Amino acid sequence: MDNARLEELFESLGPISIRKLFGGKGIYCDGVIVAVVVRGELMLKADEETIPDFEAAGCSRWTYTGSRHGKDVAMPYWSVPDDAFDDPDEMAVWARRAYEAGRRAGK
Repeated sequence: MDNARLEELFESLGPISIRKLFGGKGIYCDGVIVAVVVRGELMLKADEETIPDFEAAGCSRWTYTGSRHGKDVAMPYWSVPDDAFDDPDEMAVWARRAYEAGRRAGK
């Protein structure tokens, strides 16, 4: 996913910055991480308050197998609902949820 497309998806939040992170990209707004791009997939920040919304929308959580212990590790990032990619108003709702989750996390 190129930077111009990311800027378009998050334009409802205002200016974003994009930095290398986890071998992919981190997307920030006002210094708050709101999303990552991992293995070409955009994943939005979530927390205990917003996880039920992501689950209800059928989104999947980013997990990986830890190299030290071989156990699954669940990250606080979830896939974007398919409808949001084609509907700027819907994406604005999800982007705002991700931003608020990032603010609550203090990062």
